[in-house]
Amino acid sequence: MLPSMFGENLFDEFFDDNFGMLPMWNGRNPLYGKHAKNLMKTDVRETEDTYEVDIDLPGFKKDEISVDLEDGYLTIRAAKGLDKDEKDKKGKYIRQERYAGACSRSFYVGDVEAEDVTAKYGDGILKLSMPKQAKKELPKSSTIAIG
Repeated sequence: MLPSMFGENLFDEFFDDNFGMLPMWNGRNPLYGKHAKNLMKTDVRETEDTYEVDIDLPGFKKDEISVDLEDGYLTIRAAKGLDKDEKDKKGKYIRQERYAGACSRSFYVGDVEAEDVTAKYGDGILKLSMPKQAKKELPKSSTIAIG
C-alpha cells in the first residue's frame, strides 16, 4: 500500500515529463488529461453466432457518437464540444475542467454488412452486436502436379 501522497499510479507519475523535456511523451489529451488512456475501455464477447462489443463512453450524448463501417473496419468516434462563450448568470468561472475533444477506436470485423450491425447506447455504454462470418472451408487435400 502506497502513502496517499502518491497518485493513482506511482510509476506513471514518476515517469511523467512535467517540464516538457521529451515532446514525444507530452501527449496530454485536453478532453480527459492524463486519464485519456482509460477512455473507450472495450469488452469483446463471443457468442455462438455473434460478437458483442461494449464500449465505455461516459459523459457523451447519443448524438455525439458515430459508428462507421468501411472496408471491413468498424470505427467508433465520440466528440464533445463545449461552448467557451457560455457564462454563468451569477458569476464567472474560476476553474473549468471540462474541455472539448474527440476520441476514436477502430476494429477489423471483416466482411460484415452495415445493416447486420446493431447499436444501442445507454448509461454511458455503447453496445454493438454483429454476426459472425461463416467460416470458409479449405479443401481437405490437393495434389499439385509438378511440371
